[in-house]
Amino acid sequence: MLKTIDEVLEFIHSTSWMGITPGLSRITELMGLLDNPQKHMKFIHIAGTNGKGSTAAMLSSVLIEAGYKTGLYTSPQIHKFGERMQINGVSISDEDLIKIANDTQAQIKKQTDPTTVFETITAMALLYFHQQNCDMVVFEVGMGGRFDATNVIPTPEVAVITAIGLDHMEFLGDTVEKIAGEKAGIIKSNGTAVCHPQSLSVAQVIAEKCKQESTHLTIINENDINLTTTSLNGQQFDFGDMHNVTIPLLGKHQLRNAAVAIKTIEALQKKGWEISDIALRTGLKKTVWAGRFEVMLKSPVFIVDGAHNPEGLQTAVDNLTAMFPDKKPLFLFGVLEDKDYERMIDILTPIAGVFITITPPDPRALSAKKLAETLTTRGFQATPCASIQEGVTQAINQSAPDDIICAIGSLTTVGEVREVLQR
Repeated sequence: MLKTIDEVLEFIHSTSWMGITPGLSRITELMGLLDNPQKHMKFIHIAGTNGKGSTAAMLSSVLIEAGYKTGLYTSPQIHKFGERMQINGVSISDEDLIKIANDTQAQIKKQTDPTTVFETITAMALLYFHQQNCDMVVFEVGMGGRFDATNVIPTPEVAVITAIGLDHMEFLGDTVEKIAGEKAGIIKSNGTAVCHPQSLSVAQVIAEKCKQESTHLTIINENDINLTTTSLNGQQFDFGDMHNVTIPLLGKHQLRNAAVAIKTIEALQKKGWEISDIALRTGLKKTVWAGRFEVMLKSPVFIVDGAHNPEGLQTAVDNLTAMFPDKKPLFLFGVLEDKDYERMIDILTPIAGVFITITPPDPRALSAKKLAETLTTRGFQATPCASIQEGVTQAINQSAPDDIICAIGSLTTVGEVREVLQR
């Protein structure tokens, strides 16, 4: 019997991980043992390389504004584990988390092939959302799509594909087309799909999957998005027939994510979901999504961004260049060793001033010292720090009031950087 959150987390992380064969057999068996709660719920299912969480947060905010009891499943957390499972913007309570962990553990003990960490968490989330009678669950894929634990759900109300790039290549394939094929695995028969603007070859993969499944596909046309005003407080834009839409999230990429959210809501409206234009606009305006090109200080400007793959970093660099064209940012930089950090360095260095390196709080982290050495051999000034707190302090101490600091490179550092700044 699990009695504390520490015991719950110990149980979750004791479930198997390494050497696992991809597939849905384990999660399907476990959901059957839990009486298949996923078969009695409605979902928006979101896959993609970048932008999944932001898009999910926007959709959740709109649905809440429209009066629906809305579950939101995302990963990883920024501060506390319970953030992964939210209802109407509120994280699961410790009491509920302990309860569903015990319910799930009792059934896992009956399995011959126990679930992985992510499969266990996914099963717990599905059980929780069902027990709480959610009207809709916004369900973010962990990795890939076809064999991701979240794909145990039936045909969703809408399958959403966000931006696709090269990440998790050891699992998903070494080309964007192969990765797109895995992500498109969430598209099921006779459904509805909405897709972020993609390269032609990626769009073709998704369109072919939709054709096979008799699924109606909408791909966002980037030319329909027109930015009208932007500041450190947010952005306003027009999208098709919708004018003066406001979002608090910064960066051109968030305009594309917002367009995906708008088209997803329109698809729900066509299915009979009652979501007014006011709810759509207000929900987008109220969206909260921490650590994604988030301005934490304004003097100096201190941006925290969870970008952790080359495409994500390129997006951040494009945003920094557009917003601060005459500035060379100080990068507070930390990466995981299994990421393509050499390419990430290539992307940052053309606009970088100096680097302060930190070690992410993750077993897969590249040390701040090794990252600094890599940067130094390429001619850049880089100072390694023993802790994230030291890195944040040094970054601020080295900066003038009108300078730009950007903490970037790993989602696992975001929570600690935010906590240091909030203190």
